[in-house]
Amino acid sequence: MFTLSVCLIVKDEEEVLERCLNCVSQFADEIVVIDTGSKDKTVEIAKRFTNCVHSFQWENDFSKARNFSFSKATKDYVMWLDADDIITHDNIEKIKKLKQTSEPKDVYMLKYEIAFDEANNPTFTYFRERILRRSMNFKWEGFVHEVITPRGKIDHVDIAIQHRKIKSSNPKRNLKIYNQKIKEGHKLNPREQFYYARELFYNNYNKKCIKTLKRYLKNKEAFIVNKIDAHKIIAQCFMRLGDNENAKKYLIESFKLAPPSAEFCCMLGNLEIEKNLKGAMFWFKAALCCEKETESGAFVEDSYYDLIPNIQLCYINYKLGNIFESYNYHKKAMEINPKNQAVINNEKYFKSLKF
Repeated sequence: MFTLSVCLIVKDEEEVLERCLNCVSQFADEIVVIDTGSKDKTVEIAKRFTNCVHSFQWENDFSKARNFSFSKATKDYVMWLDADDIITHDNIEKIKKLKQTSEPKDVYMLKYEIAFDEANNPTFTYFRERILRRSMNFKWEGFVHEVITPRGKIDHVDIAIQHRKIKSSNPKRNLKIYNQKIKEGHKLNPREQFYYARELFYNNYNKKCIKTLKRYLKNKEAFIVNKIDAHKIIAQCFMRLGDNENAKKYLIESFKLAPPSAEFCCMLGNLEIEKNLKGAMFWFKAALCCEKETESGAFVEDSYYDLIPNIQLCYINYKLGNIFESYNYHKKAMEINPKNQAVINNEKYFKSLKF
C-alpha cells in the first residue's frame, strides 16, 4: 500500500476547482494547491479541502510551478492534476485499488481523455505520466507543455482522468511565452521547437509553422511520435493555404516513419473525396483496418478508427449509386454513435426511402 499526494497549480479557477477537489478528496492522503496569482475565490475554495495551499510568483514557466508543487508533497507518491480535470466514480475506485498494490511501480501512466462525443464517450485519449514515486525525485521540464521523462519501473494502467474545460483557454498565451523566451535568447531544444510550431499552427501562422517544422524534422534527436505529428501539422497548414498536393505529400511521407494511422488515412480520404470518390474510398477503408496505438504516447482520436470512415463510406457509396452498401455503412455508424448529427440526418433519409 502507498500514500498519495495530489498536486495542482491554479489561477482563477473558481468555476471548476471545487468539482475537481471533490473527486480528489475521495482518494488523496494529501492535497497540495499552488496558486499563481488568483484574483477570484480560488484560494478560498482550495482551503476548504486542504491546509497545504501556497502562493507562487508566476515566472512564465509551468515547470517551475509544477516542481514547486511537488516540493511541497510529503507522501509516498505524487499525482498531478489540472483544476478542470475530473475523475469518475469508477476511476476513483480504481485509484483506491491501485494504492493497495503490494509491489508498486515507479511511474503509473494513466489515460487522459480530453474530448468527448455527443453521447459523452471519450474520442481523444492519450497516456500521461500521472502518478510518480516521490523518492525518485522526478522533475518537470519545459516552460510550456511541461513534461516528466518517465524512468524506472513503468506501468500503463486502465485508469482515466477527464479534462472537462468550462472556459476556453487563451490561444495566444503559450505563443507569447515562447516568443518572450526566444527574445530573451533562449535556444529551443527539439521538443520545444515542435511545441512552438504547434502554437504557431493554433494561431494560424501557417507558413512560419511549416518552416519551423521542416527544420525540426531534420533533427536526429526528435521523437518519432512528434515527427509523425509534425507531418500532420504541415499537411494541415498546406490545406489552409489551398495546397492539397503538398498536404498529401507530407501525409504519405509520414508512412516512412510508422504504419499509417486511421487519422492520416481519413485526412487523405477527405483530400480525395471531391474529385476522386474511388480514391477516397480506398483511404477510408484503410482507416477501418488500422490498429490503435495505445502505449506510445501518441494522441488517439477514436472516431477516426470507426465512426468517421463509416460515415464517409456511407456517403461515397451513395454517390457511386451503391445504395445498399451505403446503408450498411450507415448501420455501422449508427451502432457506434446514434447521437452524431450526421448519423441522425442519414437515418432520417434512409427511413424516407423505407429501408
